[in-house]
Amino acid sequence: MGWENLSSISEFFLLGLSEQPEQQGVLFGFFLSMYMVTVAGNLLIILAIITDAQLHTPMYFFLVNLSLTDTGLVSTTVPNMLTNIWIQNQVIPYAGCLSQLYFFILFGILEALLLVVMAYDRYVAICHPLHYTMVMSHGLCVLLVSASWIMSAFCSLLHTLLMNSLSFCAEHKIPHFFCDINPLLRLSCTDPFINELVIFSIGGLTGLVCVLSLIISYAYIFSTIWKIPSTQGKQKALSTCSSHLSVVSLFFGTTSCVYFSPPLTHSAAKSAVASVMYGAVTPMLNPFIYSLRNRDIKTSLKKLIWVKKNYFPRLY
Repeated sequence: MGWENLSSISEFFLLGLSEQPEQQGVLFGFFLSMYMVTVAGNLLIILAIITDAQLHTPMYFFLVNLSLTDTGLVSTTVPNMLTNIWIQNQVIPYAGCLSQLYFFILFGILEALLLVVMAYDRYVAICHPLHYTMVMSHGLCVLLVSASWIMSAFCSLLHTLLMNSLSFCAEHKIPHFFCDINPLLRLSCTDPFINELVIFSIGGLTGLVCVLSLIISYAYIFSTIWKIPSTQGKQKALSTCSSHLSVVSLFFGTTSCVYFSPPLTHSAAKSAVASVMYGAVTPMLNPFIYSLRNRDIKTSLKKLIWVKKNYFPRLY
């Protein structure tokens, strides 16, 4: 196999989810619909929270950031995939590939950290309700979100710089629909030991801290809920956590299938399918999970639609 110097690499070829020509139209329609629903759903959640003063609380402040993150995550991969299918061109420039990798890791890590922050918010609200306003101050909320952004940007930059230091073989075909870490490492002609070490150390440590934080937070939450004497009080407390638990299960369940599955069961096809789940399906489902299970969000959306009808009565 031929070798190319790193500086001479100009492009990669994204093979996508299927190389069958008859399936391209189906994939284009499916992902276009998914992308439009995702963006519209998340923007509606953001607009509903911003316009409703009653939702200007820490929980919904974090939800706005989660919706922005979901929009960024799906916008990093799906539009490029749709463009490739439409113009029937699988080429992505080398710089574009690394840029896509950077932003995908950025939004992926940011989503995990925001879910942990939201779990801490629920812990304070349920376990220490009398101190909630004092503890979850505006300054702390901004600090938690800012720290999540900074940590995500640092980790993403580190992974991208390490990937940029590798040399790649003459075959630049990526069996994926975007530039992810694992498919790129398989194309490397140099030893990716440092990259893998950073992935398993920093990535594993970040994932472990996130999972442990979630487990500890909900252990205290369920312990407190169990002590509530009335059934109605227990149901009310659980309802404030059900949406978050659903999103956590969906996101961490799919990401673990991609990055922490045993090598023997790991394949390019399974990785691509799992990546679709947490990179496209999860951002699309999050607005529905929060809007359908959250009475405040549903009420705010109804108000938003009612105001829109009053401003544009001829459209209805």
